[in-house]
Amino acid sequence: MAAIAPGVATLDVPAAIPPGFVKRLFRDKPLGAAGGVLTVLFIVIGVFGPWIAPYGFNEISPADRLLAPSLEHWFGTDNLGRDVLSRCIYGAQLSVIIGCAAAALATVISALLGIVSGYFGGKFDLLTQRLVDAWMSFPDLVILIVVVSVVGPGMVQIICTLGLLYGIAGSRIVRSAAIGAREHMYVHAAQSIGASAPRILWRHILPNVMAPIIVLFTTRVGVVILAESGLSFLGLGVPPPAPSWGGMLTGSGRTFMFQAPWLALAPGLCITAVVYATNVFGDALRDLLDPRMRGSK
Repeated sequence: MAAIAPGVATLDVPAAIPPGFVKRLFRDKPLGAAGGVLTVLFIVIGVFGPWIAPYGFNEISPADRLLAPSLEHWFGTDNLGRDVLSRCIYGAQLSVIIGCAAAALATVISALLGIVSGYFGGKFDLLTQRLVDAWMSFPDLVILIVVVSVVGPGMVQIICTLGLLYGIAGSRIVRSAAIGAREHMYVHAAQSIGASAPRILWRHILPNVMAPIIVLFTTRVGVVILAESGLSFLGLGVPPPAPSWGGMLTGSGRTFMFQAPWLALAPGLCITAVVYATNVFGDALRDLLDPRMRGSK
């Protein structure tokens, strides 16, 4: 029986990323490909923000207060004479860290809860899903406001709160994929030769649910950025002087909205573009990675 084990490990398990994926993405899903390019551009700007920004995010020039967009200041200046473009770029760096870190934490929690609950089933699955139901019954914004108000604003607190909030709720998606994967023949073959549950989960269940996990991560990035902007707008995000898009909207952007509309338009358009790009990219990934949604073509 021991000689059969290597054969089971080399069974034909579907790959998470099929070959020629990038080519098919640009050919069949041009809008999703554009969203992917914009998402990568956003990440690059966030990572290399200090070298890309023409000015410091808190570089004050009182003589340049509330200047309209020009060649020198593409997005204009705020009420303190700070360059709005530079602050948006530094805000992208903050959003990259919070968005990717919280989305990664949420994806790990979703994968862990969903795979274990979907594979074992029974009373454990029943108890886990009732706890998930109870968690999802609370409004997201209320949980965020309460937790951040108790633990205080800060990057680490926001990442942990958003990761836990969206990770528990997202476990439902992974669980449904795990329930379908556990009925495959290679899983039954591994069980019949006495493979341990951790080995089956790692070698057989996880590779078959990677497609929804990847899509879940891409969509969570946009949701997390939107939630962080909402917290910053309410004054519960990363505290000043660190620039954030939501903080720019609630500060000078709201005070001088009619006198200098670019103060609200610039961070608002950044949030809109990034959230839209990540969502259309996630939709394209879902269509290309799910064999049932690829179509007859």
